[in-house]
Amino acid sequence: MVNKYWSFHMLKMQWCPQKSWRSHLKDDVFLKKLSMIQVLSVTLDEWSDDEIDSMIEVGGNSAANAIYEAFLPEGYSKPTPHTGHEQRLMFIRSKYELQEFLKPSLRIVSFASSKGLLHPSDSGKDMDSISELELSDNTAGMVEFIGILKVKVVKGTNLAVRDMLTSDPYVVLTLGHQKVQTAVIKSNLNPVWNEELSLSVPQQFGPLKLCFDHDTFSADDIMGEAEVDLQPMITSAMAFGDPDLLADMQIGKWLKSDDNALIEDSIINIVDGKVKQEVRLKLQNVETGEIEVELEWTALNQ
Repeated sequence: MVNKYWSFHMLKMQWCPQKSWRSHLKDDVFLKKLSMIQVLSVTLDEWSDDEIDSMIEVGGNSAANAIYEAFLPEGYSKPTPHTGHEQRLMFIRSKYELQEFLKPSLRIVSFASSKGLLHPSDSGKDMDSISELELSDNTAGMVEFIGILKVKVVKGTNLAVRDMLTSDPYVVLTLGHQKVQTAVIKSNLNPVWNEELSLSVPQQFGPLKLCFDHDTFSADDIMGEAEVDLQPMITSAMAFGDPDLLADMQIGKWLKSDDNALIEDSIINIVDGKVKQEVRLKLQNVETGEIEVELEWTALNQ
């Protein structure tokens, strides 16, 4: 059996299974939770110069292990290429999905409300800890926030007509119980806002929801909607630490798939000490339309 070396491109790390990645990990739920990660074979895939440079830039496998194995118990025996499938799978789940060896302050708990999925794990152990968080929040009547999300609503393209020939659109952003909106732009199917809005991100966060509305004297007319999965950006940012200490680099990627509205893969970068992400989305539940936004993440513990 030939060993194949693979690279996880969200955190630029390598893994060497005895079979292909998908033939080993047959758990569809686990694969879906790791769908943000691009997997490349060192020997079977072609690598672009940018992919090679980014792998080198962030330190490769050793840099990822320094983060995800920082709290590996003393004497813990890591799997080898000759270790059985079940033991390897258990280690991978513990390391990446349950984040058991990660520094506690970097561990992420989030909810993908639209899919009913729990991240990073829906195991009994994590459900217990999440229930405790919910109880604490409900008892105190407070929500613990982990960061600030700045959303620059750049523009809409080819929006749906809601008047005779045009529309008066604006965008509403929703995160949990928070809601903010842009200004209304009159008579424009290709509006440019370049308007920055801010939202606080709770510890138990779901997707950022974007909704286009049409301004009228009566009830507003929906002109499409979309969702932004915040998990890739926040997980990558927390894994790499204080961005002020890092050079400009790519630290993650939200991949286009059938489960999201991305028009193209969305790259997560550190730019001038800031964690930023450009996102282009096709509007859902409407005949036509796209939206472009730019995200910036700031952790409150930095």
